[in-house]
Amino acid sequence: LRDEPVAAGELYAAWVENTRADHGIPILMGEPELRQQFAALPDSMDEIFLTAASELNLCDDTAECYGHALLLDVNGWASWAAYLRWQAHLEGGENNVVKDMLAIRLAWDLALWRHSKGRSGTAFQRLENLWERQLRAASSLVEENRNAQRTLWVWQRAAELAFQEDLYGRVAEPRRVTTSDEPELKAVFCIDVRSELIRRHLEAQDPRVQTRGFAGFFGLPLELVLADTNVSRPQLPGLLSPAIEVTANPGGANKSVARARGEWSTLADSPPSMFGLVEASGPLYGLRLIKDSFFPGHRTDPVDELAAGKSLALSRNGEPLSVSERGETAAGVLHAMGLERDFAHYVMLVGHGSSSTNNPHAHSLDCGACGGQSGEINARALATLLNDPDVRADLAGRGIEIPESTRFIAALHDTTTDDIRIVCGTGGVSGEVSNWLANASTAARRERAGSLKISTRDDRKLASALRRRARDWSQVRPEWGLAGNAAFIAAPRQRTRGANLRGRVFLHDYDWQNDPDFSVLELIMTAPMVVAHWINMQYNASVTDNRLYGSGNKVLHNVVGGSLGVFEGNGGDLRIGLPMQSVHDGERFMHVPLRLSVFLDAPADAIFDIYQRTDVVRQLVDNDWLYLFRFDEEFSYSRLYQDQWFAPKLVYAA
Repeated sequence: LRDEPVAAGELYAAWVENTRADHGIPILMGEPELRQQFAALPDSMDEIFLTAASELNLCDDTAECYGHALLLDVNGWASWAAYLRWQAHLEGGENNVVKDMLAIRLAWDLALWRHSKGRSGTAFQRLENLWERQLRAASSLVEENRNAQRTLWVWQRAAELAFQEDLYGRVAEPRRVTTSDEPELKAVFCIDVRSELIRRHLEAQDPRVQTRGFAGFFGLPLELVLADTNVSRPQLPGLLSPAIEVTANPGGANKSVARARGEWSTLADSPPSMFGLVEASGPLYGLRLIKDSFFPGHRTDPVDELAAGKSLALSRNGEPLSVSERGETAAGVLHAMGLERDFAHYVMLVGHGSSSTNNPHAHSLDCGACGGQSGEINARALATLLNDPDVRADLAGRGIEIPESTRFIAALHDTTTDDIRIVCGTGGVSGEVSNWLANASTAARRERAGSLKISTRDDRKLASALRRRARDWSQVRPEWGLAGNAAFIAAPRQRTRGANLRGRVFLHDYDWQNDPDFSVLELIMTAPMVVAHWINMQYNASVTDNRLYGSGNKVLHNVVGGSLGVFEGNGGDLRIGLPMQSVHDGERFMHVPLRLSVFLDAPADAIFDIYQRTDVVRQLVDNDWLYLFRFDEEFSYSRLYQDQWFAPKLVYAA
């Protein structure tokens, strides 16, 4: 299953050829006659579908159910194939590997069906009778299963209604919030639910602090490229394809060192070689194990390490962006952020990433808006862009005046330790701002300590414990990630400032009065809202059925193919979703599976218009994947569902 395009039927043809030549399969199964059945299989993918449909007596309805069941039988590999198709569609191409996989599974069943039939006897008659009974009962079984779940769905909706009422109460509750008309610091955080907590504590430091929420890729559709290497990676949500290259030049010596480290790490972590490598390395590897156990150091992604501290150049199709193009890009980002006026002395762009060691699921703790990477590159690229005098002059011509005293600072929020580190910005920040950041980090750590079962009242010891946790190669729960996520709010910050939302809400700043054509609202509903739904369903599915949609026991994982996924043990299906340790603390689940509740502060007509003409939004709303609400001027809320606005409780009764 390679990344480049695969012609339809190519994988199936290769499988048939290899299966016919493999004498081991019939021997291992103790069925030597199977070779004849493999030889008799159709050579083409299209023919296997027609032949199987005829011999297995499939119609359109039963074929769909049967095909779905076959793919679920190899759910991990089928999911990877579906991902390749998604990526191909983003680039305007096609990838049919998932169809080939279905053909392969169908061919297996057909071969076994024929093999059993050839033996005659009562065993095949029993099999045929059971199969015909299943085909006849397929639709009634679906309905029977749906009826059996009705009571569970009542409880599910009750839990979601209780959460929505609690959330609404927290937002609507009168709060005494003091803000300054002359902010010293405006900090733009990624909308990741973990930022809700630290934003709240940062704002509590001083009325001159304001925070905003925006997708962590900061509206830059970037692909990171390391100069003079073949290394590149996207830095944007999976919904989008990169349009701008951001190039970092790490220098020859650094590249050589990093390449050697990367090759050694790949060899050391590879399941086929790791045991032999330990034996061959002898005492040297033993010293490394001792060091990692008792004196662990901070480990970084090799690509992030190569790009750290290096200047970033923006280009498109290999050509550097002109001043006008950079100005246009910057203006678009500032408009989407709602940050076209009233700048502070410091405007901090805060991406986020997680610190952990020996963790195949590390990217699930990083920034979803940055494609599972750290948000550092995007924050640095935008800060560099907005500090550029030529870009500021171009922006002035577009009606966006950035005061000369305003400085854009890129920072990274480490969600494991809650440290905020400045990564780009001449001169850094003042001592006062540094204290605000440090105090907010301390308060956030205190709030999170209980969920991680760390009991200490000493702030220094707590910070040390969290940093040690991030470096511990045996730690299976470095942090809880986005566990608990349940809502998405797009509204001005004054709607939610001062409210304790318990780290469960994606907070996106949006003021519809600054969005006359509602283009920003449409962008929010079709991108960040959809990605938040993906994250929400990843956690929900991993809790609800970890065997099928999660990845089981993290301790048993072995990485497959470098980055494809993991096996639980030394083989089997590719595992998807989150490991049990990411959602369960050993005693209870840390995530309650609730469908995402989306609250938008915007006119009903504007929301309804986008809902009606955008298929993905309409499907998510009307097929009950998420709830879509709006706040009105009196601070009550209503729900959009099946082309109508309802008072929330009425739609439940319906």
